[in-house]
Amino acid sequence: MNIREELLKLNDGKYKNFSSKLTKSRYQMIGVRIPLIKELAKDISRSNNLYYFCDENNPYFEEVMLEGLLIGYLKDIKEVLDRLNNFVRKIDDWSVCDSICANLKITNKNKDIMWDYITKYKNSNKEFEVRFMVVMMMDYFLETKYINKIFKIIDRLKCNEYYVKMAVAWLLATSIVKYENVTLEYISNCKLDDFTFNKMISKCCDSYRVSEVLKKRLKGMRKK
Repeated sequence: MNIREELLKLNDGKYKNFSSKLTKSRYQMIGVRIPLIKELAKDISRSNNLYYFCDENNPYFEEVMLEGLLIGYLKDIKEVLDRLNNFVRKIDDWSVCDSICANLKITNKNKDIMWDYITKYKNSNKEFEVRFMVVMMMDYFLETKYINKIFKIIDRLKCNEYYVKMAVAWLLATSIVKYENVTLEYISNCKLDDFTFNKMISKCCDSYRVSEVLKKRLKGMRKK
């Protein structure tokens, strides 16, 4: 299968025009809807052709996405981590980052190994390395064993880029649904900047999973 040819066949000009306005990736876009890229990744995985690497010199956005999704279908955790070492540096967009994280279901059976792997990015100053770590924490590690470790890490992040802040706000809005008391205790004394703190509150207030009573309390905590 020629991957690039398959992706080019799925080109949608209107979607490309729409999506390119939301994406600041350095990669050129073909214009393929993400569900179609995911379906192509599934088709490729069924043939066990999981060793696709996009063109290092001039990849399309969709080729980078596809490579990352295929990593999630590998069965050996050591191989997954080896591939991620090369792949994470290619991430330069929130949709690629979040899609790849969601597909790394192998994490569920290898929590401690993956935790050690993702937390190596905690001192990084690269926006999407840190977002990758934060979204992975949100997707797989919001549980008793890790919750306080997560709070300590996000309170000390060195990277203050926009997509990191948005990921932290998203994580905390999710955390407060699962662990209301411990999350409230954290945000009452946290070191988050005002933007991230207020964005977290906004996300909570937009969520149907957060009670009206809690929303009112959170609104009273907004920073001016």
